[in-house]
Amino acid sequence: MCGIIGILGSDDAVPRLIEGLKRLEYRGYDSAGIATLVNGSIHRRRAQGKLANLAAILEKDPIDGDVGIGHTRWATHGVPNESNAHPHATARVAVVHNGIIENFQELRAELAAAGHNFESDTDTEAIAALLTQHLDAGATPREAVEQTLPRLQGAFALAIVFAGEHDLMVGARRGSPLAIGYGDGEMFIGSDALALAPLTKRISYLDEGDWAVITRTGAQVFDEAGAEVDRPIRETELSGALIGKGNYDHFMQKEIFEQPAVVGDTLQSFINATTREISLPDLPFDLATVPRITIVACGTACYAGWVAKYWLEKVARIPVEIDIASEFRYREAPMPEGGVALFVSQSGETADTLAALRHCRDQGQYIVSVVNVGESSIARESDVVLPTLAGPEIGVASTKAFTTQLAVLACFAIAAARARGAVDDAGAAALAGGLTEVPSRMTEVLNHDEALRDIAREVAKARDVLYLGRGTAFPIAMEGALKLKEISYIHAEGYAAGEMKHGPIALIDEAVPVIVLAPNDELFDKTLSNVEEVIARGGKVIFMSDRAGVAKLADKAFAAVEMPSVDPFVAPLLYAIPIQLLAYHTAVVKGTDVDQPRNLAKSVTVE
Repeated sequence: MCGIIGILGSDDAVPRLIEGLKRLEYRGYDSAGIATLVNGSIHRRRAQGKLANLAAILEKDPIDGDVGIGHTRWATHGVPNESNAHPHATARVAVVHNGIIENFQELRAELAAAGHNFESDTDTEAIAALLTQHLDAGATPREAVEQTLPRLQGAFALAIVFAGEHDLMVGARRGSPLAIGYGDGEMFIGSDALALAPLTKRISYLDEGDWAVITRTGAQVFDEAGAEVDRPIRETELSGALIGKGNYDHFMQKEIFEQPAVVGDTLQSFINATTREISLPDLPFDLATVPRITIVACGTACYAGWVAKYWLEKVARIPVEIDIASEFRYREAPMPEGGVALFVSQSGETADTLAALRHCRDQGQYIVSVVNVGESSIARESDVVLPTLAGPEIGVASTKAFTTQLAVLACFAIAAARARGAVDDAGAAALAGGLTEVPSRMTEVLNHDEALRDIAREVAKARDVLYLGRGTAFPIAMEGALKLKEISYIHAEGYAAGEMKHGPIALIDEAVPVIVLAPNDELFDKTLSNVEEVIARGGKVIFMSDRAGVAKLADKAFAAVEMPSVDPFVAPLLYAIPIQLLAYHTAVVKGTDVDQPRNLAKSVTVE
C-alpha cells in the first residue's frame, strides 16, 4: 500500500527522499510528503495527489536537512488531502505509516481527553500523539516507542524521527514489510529494497514484530518481546537506476511488450534447453505422494492459480483446492497431513496471502511460493521458492508478473506429472518443448497491437463487457475482465462459457461486447456453440482463436483476433496478451490513468 523511505545521511536528504518516493509511487499515489530535521526542529511539506505536486511545493518552498522521512499514501482512513497526508507530526515527533491501526478511535478518544488536538482524520496521527504524550511525560525516544508499540492493534510499518535527535530514527513493523539499508556512515529505511537500491546494496529485513533503533553507525533490532536480535544483512541484486518507460507511453505498455523476454528468462531457469527436463529446487516433500495441493492467492495471482489447478489436476493428477487468500483462513478448512500449500504473489508482501501462509504453516503444510521478489516476506517464510523473473513491475495492473507466474506454474505441473508417472519422459519433454516456444509465439501475438487498438475504440463505448472461456481459458477470461475493470473503469465479468445460459445471457444485446477466448482444443466446439447463442441474441462478439478456429466462425463475429496454433497446454500464456492489450488501449481511449488507476495500489499490505 503506502511507501516509506527514511534517511540518516551525511548531506541534503531531500533529493534522495524524492528519488526514493519516485521508486515507491507504485505503492501509493493519493498524496505524498516528507519531513526533515532542521536545527533540531521538524519541517514538513505535504501535497495531495501525485508526487509531482509535492515536488512543485518543494521547489517553491524548499527545506533541507540530512535526516528525513518520506511517504506516498494510499488512503485508508480519511480522504486524500493535504491534512491527511503523511508524515503526521507534533512539535516533538514525525511519523510515516503503512498499514491500519484498528484501535485508533479508542486511542484518539483517550488522547483527546488528555488534551491533544487532532488535525487529520487518519489513524496514523494517533501514533504521533501517543509518542508525544510519552515524551512529554519524560520518556526517552526509545522508551516512548517501547511504550507505544504494544498499544497499537493492527498492521503497521513505521519510520519515526524525533525533534532534536539528529542521529536517530526508529523503524517498526507488524504485518507490513520494512527494510533497513546499511551505508557508509549513513543508514536508511524503506518499504522495500527497490526504494533503497540507489542508496545501498546492503539490506536487512525486519521480521514480524521487530523494531529497530537506527543511528548512522548501525541498527539495534529488537523483537516484539524487547530482546535484542540479529537480522542478516543481504546484498540486493536490484539496480539503483530509476526505472523508466523508455519509448513507451506507459509502464503497463512497456511491461506487456517485455513479456517474451521475461517469460523466456523464467522458463530458461527451469527448463534444460537440450534435454527439455524440468529442474525444480530441492523439495522437502515427494511430489509423487503429495495428497493435495492448496493454492492461495489474491487478484490476478489467484487467476494464475486457477490455471494451475487445471494443469495440476488434468496433467499431474493431483487434487487441488484453490481459494482467495482473504477468505481462505477464515473457513478453517481441514488440511491433509503432508499437504502442500502453494502461494502466488507478485510482491511477496500481500497481507492476506502472508496471513494464509502462516495459517497453513500452523496446519503442518509444506509451503511453496511463486514470487517475483526473492527477498520478500512470503519468500523468506517459504520452504521452497519458485521465482518469477519478471523484474520490477511498476504498472499497478499486473501483466508480465502474471505470465511469468503461469510459466513457473506450468513447469511445476510438468515436474509433478513426471514425478507421479502421469506422463512419461517423452510426454514431459513434449510439454516442456511447447513452453520453450512460448516467447516467440508471444512476439507474434504482440503484432496484433494495432488491430486491438481499433477494437478497443468500440469496447470503450460499452458500459458492460462479458468475457467467456472454457477450461484454462475460463480463468483467463476472469483475468481479462479484471484488467478492463482495473484500468478503464468499465464493468466487466468473466464467465465459464457453459454458465452463460445460467444467467449472464440475460445481459446480452447489441451494446454488450462479448470477448470469447477459444483455443482450438477439445472444448472448442462447445465454446463455439455458446458463441452462436450470443450472436443469435445480437451480441457483439470479439473472437480470439487460432486460424482454424476463426475460420469456423466465418464472418459472424464483430471482430476476430487470430492467435498462433499451439499446444492447448500453453495457450493461457498467449491468450493473456490480447486481453492485456485490449484493456490497455481501452483505458487510453477513455483517458484514464493507466499506470496508477484510481483507488488501487500495487502491493496490498493491509487486510
